[in-house]
Amino acid sequence: MPDCTTKDVSKALVRLRSEIGAMTLGRVMTLIIVTDDDGADDALEAATAASRAHPSRIITLVRGDRRWSDRMDAEVRMGGDAGVSEIVVLRLFGELADHGEAVVTPLLVPDSPVVAWWPMNADYDVAGSPIGAMADRRITDASLSSNPRKDLLRRRQTYAEGDSDMAWSRTTRWRGLLATALDQPPYEPVTAVTVSGASDSASTDLLAGWLAVRLRCPVHRVRGKRGTGLTKVHMDRASGPIELVRPDRRFATVTQPEQPPRTVDLSRPGTAESLAEELRSMDRDITYRDALLKGLELVDGVSATRAGRSRK
Repeated sequence: MPDCTTKDVSKALVRLRSEIGAMTLGRVMTLIIVTDDDGADDALEAATAASRAHPSRIITLVRGDRRWSDRMDAEVRMGGDAGVSEIVVLRLFGELADHGEAVVTPLLVPDSPVVAWWPMNADYDVAGSPIGAMADRRITDASLSSNPRKDLLRRRQTYAEGDSDMAWSRTTRWRGLLATALDQPPYEPVTAVTVSGASDSASTDLLAGWLAVRLRCPVHRVRGKRGTGLTKVHMDRASGPIELVRPDRRFATVTQPEQPPRTVDLSRPGTAESLAEELRSMDRDITYRDALLKGLELVDGVSATRAGRSRK
């Protein structure tokens, strides 16, 4: 629908719902994707896959050329490749590209949570942005920014309740394996931790921050080659170290005293998998908040203090 209005989009949704049936009545949220034209297709594909477990109205705001005259082009999908969700793609041009909240508001699903997702190049202050202000949850991805570490520290500086980052959800399996290892005898305290990963790995920084908060011991962050992601966690205890090592970005080995080594698949989760995990709960993620706000500044090798403290 070229050069249309939100009223035109609403009419198209009603018409398609009538034609396809009641399969969309179970929508549990509105998911707003804020992106540019280059990343729109990949983001929408990931959101559609993630929404299979969370039927949603997915509104993709594609910020177009601001030099063009003010205009909105729209596309509405339902059924078929849209799965159990409703998909609305809005391409905004001219000054309208900076006022996505004006066109989104009439299209929100009533009485349901609103989640905003910036797949890349998120605003400096997502909670303070117009789209972020209307969202119950705000999801960013520091890993896909041009400078992941700088972006992560920016998230720390502007953090507000409801913020989360997909660099954190990518550490879930690492955290689970480490917690399982510590839940086995001899139940000794960890005296020191070394976390190794790529110099541009926001996930490595967050995992180190989480361990610093949880274990209350010195944590050192070692920087490796860019693009290699998380590679190793070494935890010292009196009876011997626990190590979780992933040399090839897929398989990892867990070693600890008096137990045979275990090999596990620790592949980096894809965007759809990470997004689906973020959508499982609308509650604030206190563990992420503590790792970001308290943990980073405790880690030797993460310059969190340069970013300042959160305002909220």
